[in-house]
Amino acid sequence: MLRIKLPHLFDIHQVPKVFQEDSIISGYRHPQSSAMDCIRSSFQMTNETVNIWTHFLPTWYFLWRFCGLCSTVNFLAESYTWPLLVYMLPVCLYPFTSSCAHTFSTMSPATRHICYFFDYGALSLYSLGCAIAYCFYVMPECWVNSWLHQHFVLIAIANTVFCTSMSCYSRFLELQFPHRSKILRTGAFVLPFMFDTIPLFYRLLLCFGGSCNHPEALSSHSYHLLFAFLTCFLFSSHLPERLAPGRFDYIGHSHQLFHVCAVVGTHFQMEAVLADMSSRRAWLAAHSPSSTFLGTLGAFALAVLINLGLIGLFSASLLRESEQSPVGPATPHTLQVSPGNKEE
Repeated sequence: MLRIKLPHLFDIHQVPKVFQEDSIISGYRHPQSSAMDCIRSSFQMTNETVNIWTHFLPTWYFLWRFCGLCSTVNFLAESYTWPLLVYMLPVCLYPFTSSCAHTFSTMSPATRHICYFFDYGALSLYSLGCAIAYCFYVMPECWVNSWLHQHFVLIAIANTVFCTSMSCYSRFLELQFPHRSKILRTGAFVLPFMFDTIPLFYRLLLCFGGSCNHPEALSSHSYHLLFAFLTCFLFSSHLPERLAPGRFDYIGHSHQLFHVCAVVGTHFQMEAVLADMSSRRAWLAAHSPSSTFLGTLGAFALAVLINLGLIGLFSASLLRESEQSPVGPATPHTLQVSPGNKEE
């Protein structure tokens, strides 16, 4: 009978501090895993398995929706659809990048950081895609052609640079200043989100005041904001595992719930963007300037180049720092495997 030998798992005290997660006691993979071990571990129950699959499977859902849009929307010929294209690209990208980061993050300390650099870069591009879609489809009617509307995408690009820079930099503080690192990383993502949703918050405020135009998408927008709040809360609170360390190591810890809320929120956001794009098209065509290549695809391409440059700089700095004060491979003393730890 064919027997598949799965990678060994370890407890928190058996792995270096850089791999340890708050209130997660068991289920850790070897901190010097090979790429093949990382892939194989995604098919066994570890404390990362659900993290991997809660973003890998939604990637295919978003790709399926994107392919469906490509068959009904003329992205090449209609400039009105370019903001949707720029939005859908990072919607498909960020869960896949996150899944890869969680899969291969135990190859080495340096690889772990670089994996998450790319994860943060993808999330930063997602925030830009949201900003571009909101600028062209969601902006309140009374703000169209205002100073904020005209500079919305430019400010969003600056926010993208800030988000990637601060989130990547926060990993350099993780060991010595974990609380400062967490605050910095949370703020790096909250700031672009708050800026992106300013038009949406104002539209919801108008609706609560009885001046609601084109309300078709507002229920989906509201659900998106609810799940966005839950995503931020779970990311920053480490609940429920903080209340019962070790009880939620494999299923139910905050990062898994954070992934689920993020994906569900993105689904509702996508539905809201599509509804606004459709219901407001005639009004926007008559009152708002047409979307341009530079304001949509050009802005996104520029942000991709900037993000890759930032990730390259932070990765080079990390590798130089590792050479000067390397975090050595786990020693037999720190990684002791008893026969009871073997899983086949």
